[in-house]
Amino acid sequence: MTLTADSSAATTQLLSRDDFRAALQNAIKGREAKDASFSKAWADGVLTREHFARWAENHYHYVGPFADYLGYIYGNTPDRFTDAKDFTLQNMYEEELADIRHTDLLIRFGEACGTTRERIEDPNNMNAVTRGLQSWCYAVAMREHFVVATAALVVGLESQVPSIYKKQIVPLREAYGFTEDEIEFFDLHITSDEVHGERGYQIVLDHANTPELQQRCLDFVRWGAEMRFSYTRALYDTYVAPTAAGS
Repeated sequence: MTLTADSSAATTQLLSRDDFRAALQNAIKGREAKDASFSKAWADGVLTREHFARWAENHYHYVGPFADYLGYIYGNTPDRFTDAKDFTLQNMYEEELADIRHTDLLIRFGEACGTTRERIEDPNNMNAVTRGLQSWCYAVAMREHFVVATAALVVGLESQVPSIYKKQIVPLREAYGFTEDEIEFFDLHITSDEVHGERGYQIVLDHANTPELQQRCLDFVRWGAEMRFSYTRALYDTYVAPTAAGS
């Protein structure tokens, strides 16, 4: 049976591991955040440090609670799925405790752009779409089967990060003039989220063992990609488009 990324009907046949992985990857295609308007403006070198400050103030409230999202997934994972629990716990550790807290690196970048830790941590400074993405992540982590939540948050969202930041880190150096210390957040995530994304794929491939679970994973990967694309586009619409119109 051929399964398309946009199929909403429940599958009646279990996909092979290779076919399921291809379908998961296809569910993201055409919805990658690296192709949203804010990402394109970033890569084209037309943003300002003020725009990056607003990005940091929003991005903190999406990625800042990532260990919290994973904590709910961990709690919803039955003890017999040791590999999945170990992966989730390791991912939480790497986000919060290994070497340096990832959000501290994000705040360092934001401060280099002219904002402050206080502004970044203040939830009043995120826009409505960012608040919706954060709420969606919490809802999925709390309510969904652990393999579906892993598909949504790790495959649909986190696995995209290397392709986004590989496209953005070069202009941060060459067009915008940031130092290596100021952009360590991006450099770290190109490496760490490539590992996290692959681990997430393995959990989903191993444990989505019914047609129904496979289909729900595909739906949530697609929705996750759409959520991140919409979040990234909203950054442009909220902070860049008004200044461009007034220039």
